[in-house]
Formats: sequence, C-alpha cells, structure tokens
Amino acid sequence: MTEESTSGRVSRRKFLAAAGSVGAVGLAGCTQSGSGGGENGSDGLSGTIDIAGSSTVFPLATAMAERFQSEHSDVNINIQSTGSGGGFANHFCPGRTDFNNASRPIQPEEEQACSENGITPVELTVATDALTVVVNNEADWVDCITVEELREIWSADSPPTTWSDVNSDWPDQELELYGPTDASGTYDYFIEAILGEEGPGHRQDYSATEQDRTIIQGVEGSANAMGYLGFAYYSQNQDRVKALSVDDGSGCTEPSLETARAGEYTPLARPLFTYAKQASLAEEHVAEFARFWLENATSQEIVANEVGYVPLSDEDQQEAMDALETAIENAQG
Repeated sequence: MTEESTSGRVSRRKFLAAAGSVGAVGLAGCTQSGSGGGENGSDGLSGTIDIAGSSTVFPLATAMAERFQSEHSDVNINIQSTGSGGGFANHFCPGRTDFNNASRPIQPEEEQACSENGITPVELTVATDALTVVVNNEADWVDCITVEELREIWSADSPPTTWSDVNSDWPDQELELYGPTDASGTYDYFIEAILGEEGPGHRQDYSATEQDRTIIQGVEGSANAMGYLGFAYYSQNQDRVKALSVDDGSGCTEPSLETARAGEYTPLARPLFTYAKQASLAEEHVAEFARFWLENATSQEIVANEVGYVPLSDEDQQEAMDALETAIENAQG
C-alpha cells in the first residue's frame, strides 16, 4: 500500500489527482499496529483504523480522516480504494477492516459472507452522489443523452460499435468506452439504474478500471470516448471532460449538487454509505471516528465544497447517528 503522511488539509483537486492514481492513503500521526486496537494516547485516543471499499466514497472518507487525525494525532487511519464489492469480499467480510465504503447497499450474499465470519455490518449513509456520464470536450454533437441511449450503448445485448449506431445524428465514429470494474458499486448502481437488473447485463468490451482518474484520462484523450464515474471526480476535472445531461423522459437534467439534492437528477442520483464493523466499535477510537464522520456529514464546506457530494439532511444524519449509537452500545455493552 502507498502511504503519505498528511498533517494538514490538502486541496481537493491536488488530492483527488494523486489519490485517484495510487488508490490508497495512510493518514497517520504516530503509527500503531493492529486493526481496531490501541491504547489511549496523549489526547485520549490512539490506535489504527483500516478502511477499504468504494472509490467514490474514498475522497470523502479521506477528507474526514484528515480532520479526525489532526485532532487525534495518535490515531493511524489507512484507507484503500478497492471498489465496494472488492472491499466487502476481500477486506471487510473476512474481518480485515473496520469500515467498508460503498456506493450501493450491501448485497445479500455479502451479508451472508460477513455473517459466516461473525461480522455484523452497520450501515451508515454519509452523502448523496450524482453519478456522472462524461464525454470528450470535442464531442460537440452531444450535450444530453436519454436513458434509452445510455442503455443501448452500455448493454451487452448487441452493443453498438459506433456513435451513429445509437443515434443517426451522431458521427460514424467508433465508441471508446471507459468505466469502473465489476468490483465497483458504481458499476452495480449503473446496472440497476440504467440497464436493469433483469436485463442482459453490462457490456464487457470497454476499458475497466477501479481508478476514477484513469477514466478521466481516457475520456480526455479521445474525441470519441465516453465514461461514467462519481460526481466528485468530475467536479474536480470540469475543464478536462464534459458532463452530459440525462433525460429520463422528463427532459434534460444536468448532474449537479443542486439537482441531486432536489431529486431532479434521475435515475443517477444515489446514496453513499460506509459500513462499520460492529465489533470494532467496541474500541473507543473507532467509535469516535464514526461519530466524527456523521457529525460532519451535514457540512456544506467539507462534503459539498471540498469533496463534491450532497451533504446529509439533518433528518438523515439523525437516523444514521441513532443506528450508530445503538451499534456502539451493543458493541461496548
């Protein structure tokens, strides 16, 4: 894992560019060993917190971790961008991490895998995302795309090879597609929202990556490219690629914090989660980090301005906090 020591706040643009390439970050004051363990430090908290999962939630988790460790310098927080499914399968459900970030809800088979290992996941909603479809800045033939056109482009059922195969007004140029891997919650959500879970599935002849920065680079580098990813990465790269408005039958709606918050950006606005391991909440530094994250989940400055997602409403924050406090009581009781 690549680690970099961070004592202060870094710019989101600089951080997302770096984090998108390495996929992991260690935020540490004084390094401790062992997941979920630790003795009291000089400020009352110390230990290690291990987090894996969604690349979409990765920048939000890192922003929260930066602030938490600036107040608790003896807490070491390791965050990996592995994809929602990859995090559940390879890290969280086997008991190797304290949290798993996810850009879609945990699946029944993942809950079963966790249960078989004695892991109780605690679902905490942390923000709302506007999943964003991007094209090259030179793609002046398209500013808005319908759900039906997206479905045709990305479906495994007789997938088109050129733009004109989808819309005769578009150029007879080969489609070049970039997107997340099948370990990603963004991939799963795109299937649910656009392709349909009972449909033929997602086409596989595209450039798949778990690094959102690679999607930006790929689309930026080809006039005929298209990709999709979380809004935060687009918002930090608006000069490099163009976001498409989406028409679900009610007219074209651009992806933005405002349209996602208002419920207008359908069907691609979605909740984002982190899942805490209940047993880890018995450790005070883990419980306090979870509280800290939710306490700041309504912050316009952190969640919206710095990272690029819609903060929780007060009502949603209280619901998540209630679930967390119940889990902490169960873990520490």
